Amino acid sequence: MTGRAAAGLAALAAGAALLLTGCGPAAGAQHKAPQSVSDDAKVKDMQDKLDAADDAAAQADADATQNN
Repeated sequence: MTGRAAAGLAALAAGAALLLTGCGPAAGAQHKAPQSVSDDAKVKDMQDKLDAADDAAAQADADATQNN
């Protein structure tokens, strides 16, 4: 195999790897669909509720420890 053919094969393999992993130049250029944005808001809301529940549980544990 000549050096030129090996270089071409290496470039082809690198391009295929980038395409398959989504690391190509257009990977960050896509905008999220409206449904995805809505899903992100739902996830944040659920995470906020979970954090509040964790805080309440920690406060209840602290209160129970002080009362005993």
